Amino acid sequence: MAFTAKDVQALREKTGVGMMDCKKALVESDGDMDKAIDILREKGLASAAKKASRVAAEGVVAAYSNDKCGALVEINCETDFVAKGEPFVNLANSVVKTVVDANPADVDALLATKVSGGDITVEEAVQEVFLALRENMKVRRFTRIEGHVATYIHAGGTVGVMVAFDTDDATAAKPEFTAMGKNVAMQVAAMSPEYLNKEDISDDELAKIKSITIDSALNKPDSLPVPILNSLIDEAITEKKWTDEDITVYQGLDQKQKKNFTNFISKEAYATLAEIAVSHKADISENKIFVGLVQGRISKQIKEICLSEQAFVRSDLYDGTVSGYIASVAKELGADIRASQFVRLAKGEGIEKKQEDFAAEIASMIK
Repeated sequence: MAFTAKDVQALREKTGVGMMDCKKALVESDGDMDKAIDILREKGLASAAKKASRVAAEGVVAAYSNDKCGALVEINCETDFVAKGEPFVNLANSVVKTVVDANPADVDALLATKVSGGDITVEEAVQEVFLALRENMKVRRFTRIEGHVATYIHAGGTVGVMVAFDTDDATAAKPEFTAMGKNVAMQVAAMSPEYLNKEDISDDELAKIKSITIDSALNKPDSLPVPILNSLIDEAITEKKWTDEDITVYQGLDQKQKKNFTNFISKEAYATLAEIAVSHKADISENKIFVGLVQGRISKQIKEICLSEQAFVRSDLYDGTVSGYIASVAKELGADIRASQFVRLAKGEGIEKKQEDFAAEIASMIK
């Protein structure tokens, strides 16, 4: 079966593959367009297998939601250039819509699912984009939440956020709710909370936070309450744990200078002070003043890692916590609104990127 230049162009438009590859496929298929597409896919699979070991840490996080549920999907590729291109972005958008529509159990199930509105599977859709762009790419992960959700994509897919709210359908349909949901999602993108509420932190995690806080305080003795700090310094001096030079320097400071004593003593003397503090960990941990200091620092950390406790970044809209902001919108609408969960996906997080040393590479080539 003969074929023309128009057939080559048509095959290229269907697959996005280069002209020469399309021509070769049509020659091999004797001009049969469908067979040519299959040939390109088969060759692409072989090529993709060869490139599968190459690190794909770039890509995008895409979001899609309707009035019943929402989803985030991360798809990776090798370069930022490809990630920003229309074919790759369109692929991500079609895959995330498929997640919402089909509710696949996992990534393998998603890959085997037909793309929403199409007649090929997600895996085949990825393969077609690979054929056109020739980069290792993969659907890495997705999350899907049923109910009323707000989504936000930051910096063209660098970060994706989805926040779920418990409220009624009528409230969720209002523009004020939509705006509120987006603002909360933007908060998650900007402030990276770890938990929704402080009640979500397990006892083990709280114990870990407390232990780290205590150790951190003891290893930074100048941040300790003055009575405890002074007792540590007295021990360093009376038991000659500091050098004579450091002792002389410290004793020569006036009261104002002693408040900033770390600017005058040696690094070794400061390290010794921390060692003394750590050696008295059991006793210091029982000190009421120290207990208050630790509790205050833990409370501050909780306000930083819990979404509902965080200070709302859009202080121009509301001056207070995120939970206070949500409550203010609920009051304005005369409705019940409660954030129930959130998901934050950052593109490439946890993927070890290959460190390129171009100077060394060039040097090795010219040896």
